[in-house]
Amino acid sequence: QVRLVESGGGLVLAGGSLRLSCAASGRAFNMYAMGWFRQAPGKERECVSAISRNGGDTAYTQSVKGRFTISRDNAKNTVYLQMNSLKPEDTAVYYCAARPTPSVTNKFLKESDYNYWGQGTQVTVSS
Repeated sequence: QVRLVESGGGLVLAGGSLRLSCAASGRAFNMYAMGWFRQAPGKERECVSAISRNGGDTAYTQSVKGRFTISRDNAKNTVYLQMNSLKPEDTAVYYCAARPTPSVTNKFLKESDYNYWGQGTQVTVSS
């Protein structure tokens, strides 16, 4: 099992930046593919970005491409989401998620792919 704790959310002006962190406790963090999801009020949770076990493969939803960067540090058991050029439509609760996988390179984009979830961190972008 793995426990996930997100941090780094907050209130920021449009055009600003935030870096979210997700710290994992438990064994073998490098055996988990990771993802960042978000859920805005009245909307379904969506996958923002995903990263493979070794960090070499990443994916982004179209609306954040070129603005967000996912990365991981397996030595620190942490996955990050650097968010630049933030827009009001990025306002949501952001969640990280983990899925154990034997594949070093696979990444997963569906909510149902993931086994473990953090509690979420609020990101609010004001105009």
